[in-house]
Amino acid sequence: MLVRRGVQRLLTEMGAHVLPELSLSTGRRADLIALTRQGDIWIIEIKSSIEDFRVDRKWPDYRLHCDRFFFATHPGVPADIFPEECGFILSDGYGAEVMREAPEHRIAAATRKALMLRIARAGAARLLAAELAGVPVAAIEGESE
Repeated sequence: MLVRRGVQRLLTEMGAHVLPELSLSTGRRADLIALTRQGDIWIIEIKSSIEDFRVDRKWPDYRLHCDRFFFATHPGVPADIFPEECGFILSDGYGAEVMREAPEHRIAAATRKALMLRIARAGAARLLAAELAGVPVAAIEGESE
């Protein structure tokens, strides 16, 4: 959770809106999915250890669902285990830094539309669940942009 929190803070500072644990059409679940101000879709896969990375062979599938793909981890995991063709974010739980930009690989228009609907529906459902649970949900400045 510490890595996730730091990455979420970074992405928010960058002006992106983030959803954790979003199920994709393939049944896989993205650790974090971000929607940038420009409408780009990023997926961030969080790895907490060398072993966590070594046993995970599903990450190439995520590239079919995003414009940019990043790995994120903490300082205890060596950065050189992550593929060069992916972005890399280092997080300490309080913040994070993009250490390597992810190359852009634009997704198809039909995939983008389906994913945008999935993001919107998941976000709306989570906001409603929070509100029904009594959690105050304030409007976000600029959300009407």
